[in-house]
Amino acid sequence: MIKNLSMNIDAVLPLRDVVFNTLRQAILKGDLLPGERLMEIQLANKLGVSRTPIREAIRKLELEGLVIMIPRKGAIVAEITKKDLKDVLEVRIALEVLAIELACDRITDEGILKLEEALNDFENAMHSKDITLIAEKDVAFHDVIFNATNNERLVQTLNNLREQIYRYRLEFLKDFSGHERLKAEHRQVFDAIKERNKEVAAGIIVEHINNQELNVIKRINEEKEGSF
Repeated sequence: MIKNLSMNIDAVLPLRDVVFNTLRQAILKGDLLPGERLMEIQLANKLGVSRTPIREAIRKLELEGLVIMIPRKGAIVAEITKKDLKDVLEVRIALEVLAIELACDRITDEGILKLEEALNDFENAMHSKDITLIAEKDVAFHDVIFNATNNERLVQTLNNLREQIYRYRLEFLKDFSGHERLKAEHRQVFDAIKERNKEVAAGIIVEHINNQELNVIKRINEEKEGSF
């Protein structure tokens, strides 16, 4: 998968940060697969940099849990485990329930229109079968809800969790059989927020996230059995 790796130079960020962000996104999007070795020389040649920023990026990725170090093998892209998935989604449920309840209380009429537009964009993206585009529109839909809370600390905390969630979101979206249910859940979330029904909205978001957990766990089990 390394052959698909490319780096966009950012004039603002130091080179080490650009390399880190490039490798991080490659892991999150699946361009670098779980279990894949990160060879410093190969990555340096591919990205056109020295080994130093590669080594620094790998250390930071290890701290984030995206990379693990194996004796005599070096850096390996971390597997997606049930424990990691459960930990992340438990936090996500708590934060998103709070966000959706606050949104029900605080969303403006303009916010409702933005949420409906984001919902339509998401549904249109589903027809494309482009996983990256679908994930982007899924994030945008949830972002409208987060911003409607008018709570900057909550939004910041959710954004900090975003990249960890993104890896699991892509795994979930790879199962096209669940897309119709996903569309229905988004529509139900929109309707509940529009009606300012906090109890219903919170219940839907919990079910929505739990369904994602079950689906990804199923994929993890199948992967271990060599089914895909």
